Amino acid sequence: MNMRDTNLPASGAAVDTNLFVTVPETTLPNGYVVPAFQVGQYYCSKGTDGKPAINAEGKPWVNVDYATARAACAGIGGALLTESQALALAWNVSQVAANWSGGAVGIGNLMMGLHKGTVYGAQAGSFMSKDVEERRGFQLTNGETVFDVGGNVYSWIFDDIQGDEQGIVASAFAEDSPSIKTAPFPSCTQGMGWIPPAGRNWSGYALIRGGCWCSGALAGVFRLRNDWPDFRYDGVGFRCTKPAGL
Repeated sequence: MNMRDTNLPASGAAVDTNLFVTVPETTLPNGYVVPAFQVGQYYCSKGTDGKPAINAEGKPWVNVDYATARAACAGIGGALLTESQALALAWNVSQVAANWSGGAVGIGNLMMGLHKGTVYGAQAGSFMSKDVEERRGFQLTNGETVFDVGGNVYSWIFDDIQGDEQGIVASAFAEDSPSIKTAPFPSCTQGMGWIPPAGRNWSGYALIRGGCWCSGALAGVFRLRNDWPDFRYDGVGFRCTKPAGL
């Protein structure tokens, strides 16, 4: 397994004042431990200074390619969400009863956020769908809330599992890859979203996760797909992270 840390910001990078929540240290089902980290409570929007802003009022910064998303996160002393962190975040919310339609972990469907085509584009964090099945806030095991883990827009992901030093996919999904084995239920069941099979080779592509406002049953916190790194689309944005405690 290829857990790299080359996505970390440079030493001495400035600490921003955007809204972050802490994802606790997480042990994935395969036993891999993801250290605690902070993640943007909302997707990054584009501030008036051209830098990422993380708040409820801004609409996600979309039509942005992979390299620009990485550079934007680094510009505020952060880093692009990695694959191992995305899995830790998804696993954490899947272990909270409040995030399941049946009121208990594994009962009903895991909430999927904006995914049913009730809107026609990316929405600011403050937007509330009239459809109760499109609740956007996901509770973490520590009681904090993070928005749009599934739905609204996809997020570019730095692949530190199958990826190279730039976070671009460099090998096929192994049978035991946590990228495809962490979800507690099969692909497209109980709100998991679509998950590729073992052996699928996306070398040269960048990963994206989550789903967008019109992904339907394909959306979900474990939803995984790919796009060319220079791809720009109104349904793909990004989420910043920084080490816990900063």
